[in-house]
Parts: sequence; C-alpha cells; structure tokens
Amino acid sequence: MQTFADAKEFFQYSAGQWRSKRVTHHLPFRRAESGGSDIKVESLEKEDPRIVEICQMHEMDAANSVGGSYVTWAGFMAWDKDDENHEGSTVFALIPDAENSRQGKLLRERGYAEIVPVAGEYHLDEENGLVLTTEYETMTIYERFWFANPDLRLRTSTVKRFGGFNTTTFCMEERIKAEAETAAIATNPDTVYAVSGW
Repeated sequence: MQTFADAKEFFQYSAGQWRSKRVTHHLPFRRAESGGSDIKVESLEKEDPRIVEICQMHEMDAANSVGGSYVTWAGFMAWDKDDENHEGSTVFALIPDAENSRQGKLLRERGYAEIVPVAGEYHLDEENGLVLTTEYETMTIYERFWFANPDLRLRTSTVKRFGGFNTTTFCMEERIKAEAETAAIATNPDTVYAVSGW
C-alpha cells in the first residue's frame, strides 16, 4: 500500500495525465449514468503565483501553504444535452494544520458543483486515502481518493442536499503513460506486471 506523509505527497503522486471512467447514481430517480473524462494534474510549489493568488482570494497567508496542483479536465456524461460540456480547470492550494500535516484546508478558485471560490477540509485516513469534505450553500460533497496501485486511482463521492443524499459516484482513473514508456512496456510483458501491480 502506498503511504504518504501528507496531502502534498498525495497530490505530487497524482501528477500526470489520467483517463477517468465513472458511474453516477441519481438516487431520487433510481437510475445510473455513465461517463468519462481526461484529466491532467500539474504539481505547483508554494511560490507559484497561482498558489499565492488563490490564498489571497481566500484571505489566507500564502506562507502557510505547502503548494498544490493545477488540474484541467474534459469529459462527458451519457445524459448530456447538446449544449452541455464538462471542461474546466482549477487550482488547489493546500494549507495544512499547524499541529497535523495530514489534515487541513484545500482552497480552490472554483468548485466542481458551483463555480465560486470554495474551501474544503481534507485529511489522510488510516489507509492513506485522501478524504475531502466541501460545503457549498446548497449542498455538501464528500469525496475519497486512493491508489489501488501507482497507475490506478479510485474515487468515490456523495452529494448531500436538502437533508438527504442526492447522488453517489464511483470513478476509476488510469494513468496515461508517455508514448516511449508505453512502447517499452508493450514489448516486455514482465514490465506490464511490475508497473500495473495486477
């Protein structure tokens, strides 16, 4: 099992390109919707102007940040209308607690559910999964991210609004390797076993 000293290590380990497959269960309708997306994660150091800017946006001292990530995504869902798209980007800034570096605040300039600046609470649990709770005006989102192996990240999320759970989602995110690395793996089955961990 991959271990992390803090959330910064978790996000650094997440750097790269990922292909995500997801299933979202719409609980009030008792129906499930499939979808997918391509995700790119770039690690940012605390001195990066984007980290400094988002800390200032949330009126927090950038000196207390340990860095974060810049994330872009482009995806689709099965029930999308013609004018819908799931493309965007956001910056994460991590502000760990002074007493415990495995928990703290995660700042964004925009949320997933609402396009407004938002601050969530995170912690690394006993199994080194990253648990994130984000409060919006009309809902609360609970998310957990963890690695099944270095190239497979899993994610679950639940959306709670109006006093009850509204949707639950399960995502499987596979790391996209560089062409040269993919070609080398394809010619060496032992490498596939070692890298995939299956």
